[in-house]
Amino acid sequence: MNGHLLTPTQLPLQMPSLRDGWQRRVCRGVLRLGGWSLVGEFPDVPKLVLIAAPHSSWWDGVWGLLIKVAIGADVHFMAKQELFRWPLGGLLRRLGGMAIDRGAAKGVVEQMIDQFRQRERLWLGIAPEGTRKPVKRWKSGFWHIAHDAGVPIFPVAFHYPDKTIHLGPLFETSADMDSDMTRLHAWYAPFKGKHRNVD
Repeated sequence: MNGHLLTPTQLPLQMPSLRDGWQRRVCRGVLRLGGWSLVGEFPDVPKLVLIAAPHSSWWDGVWGLLIKVAIGADVHFMAKQELFRWPLGGLLRRLGGMAIDRGAAKGVVEQMIDQFRQRERLWLGIAPEGTRKPVKRWKSGFWHIAHDAGVPIFPVAFHYPDKTIHLGPLFETSADMDSDMTRLHAWYAPFKGKHRNVD
């Protein structure tokens, strides 16, 4: 699928998905007005770690969320558990938020690995840069989650010059994290965020 939004009937069978509704139709309309489209295909797997880069603007989250709702992709994201209180808690859960206890004996990586083990389907979205500012190295948590949970990494790239979101090939982790990071950076090299490329 190239250069357009996927319809519900075109989504992979194993992909966690949401029911169709007015919210999806509204988001599709907003994306059409904004000129954004998808390039590539979603993998037909029940579990993966989705990474999105370059992350150089808060607009990345806006467009990413609109795409997620528009196509009905049930992609989850992590947020500290304190945010899940009223009044934001209900909204965050509906949007796919997963509460993380930063003070727990188990760290964030271990908590997410447990979630993968407990669920039949889980797509977890993470921004590997961890910030909108330029960074020399990505945070490695996403790699450890994918590697230790035994699930693939699915790279997604924002390319602002032509307003496309590119869906990459699945990456299986190896025993060499640095080599895997190099491969992922190489895939992201052609894409330009709103303010910069992947460093």
